[in-house]
Amino acid sequence: MEPALLNEVPSLDLADFTSGDPEQKKKFVADLGSAFTNIGFVAVKNHGLSDELRIRLYESVQRFFKLPDEQKKKYEHPELFGQRGYIGKGKETAKGFKVADLKEFYHVGQPEPVGTMPANVFPGEFPEFKEYTLEVYKTFENAGKTLLRAIAIYLELPEDYFEDKVKNGDSLLRALHYFPIPNPELVPEGAVRAAPHGDINLITLLMGASAEGLEVLRRDGKWIAITALPDQIVVNVGDMLDRLTNHKLKSTIHQVVNPSREKMGTSRYSIPFFMHPRADMDLKCLESCISAEYPKMYVDMTAGEFLDERLRELGLKK
Repeated sequence: MEPALLNEVPSLDLADFTSGDPEQKKKFVADLGSAFTNIGFVAVKNHGLSDELRIRLYESVQRFFKLPDEQKKKYEHPELFGQRGYIGKGKETAKGFKVADLKEFYHVGQPEPVGTMPANVFPGEFPEFKEYTLEVYKTFENAGKTLLRAIAIYLELPEDYFEDKVKNGDSLLRALHYFPIPNPELVPEGAVRAAPHGDINLITLLMGASAEGLEVLRRDGKWIAITALPDQIVVNVGDMLDRLTNHKLKSTIHQVVNPSREKMGTSRYSIPFFMHPRADMDLKCLESCISAEYPKMYVDMTAGEFLDERLRELGLKK
């Protein structure tokens, strides 16, 4: 029997998992698993990100995006395939779409890169941009590791199953600016702030955006608006976790719709953290998630191979 269709994403408290109370921990794992098998999204509080840090980060991000385009382009490095630094307007197109999203963004990766990972690129004009993005990166990485422990328990894996796979992983903090559109009539047909897509990674952690617009596609084909309370972050399953679990945990299609015409001249800012494993993680479907009822859906692939494939589909890598 299919689980009930939800009109909003479930709300959870990460403190229930870390409290030391076995019953609270068990319930958190069950509720997280239920949400991720149903709609693929949850809203979570007690994630470690303070209001003060969130506000300071947004302020520094807004200062950067208010720079003239020519100044921002100093931090654009096409040879890094959009994995670090600034990525300008019209550069990313959702998989399966022909029109680029109406956005620009900035990527911050591992603070201490290992192996062939590129180093971070930071805007020299705003030293606080580096300070706050790195602090939030580490905060979200810690929260993500805790959530992955809960996911591992739900999947009946060792609790530390993901620990070595995400250590020094390819995670990205993305500062997004959906820029104002002063002349909506000039926007290419079909262009939206973020066309319907699934995320590439294991899980995504998203702090509250500066404006509404995020929508999730429910199983019955209905779009529902996602709103989180100020003390919550939104967490969703990415395609890598979907592949690993043979679609038991669902990477759900979501989008950012354009605002009403009278609000098209305003900005929207959003800061997701894409939790990636290291490139060598094997995404082969877990045997426990394959059965006669649920045959294997995906070909075997490493996280690095999958990321490379998706970057080409997004137009960030040729």
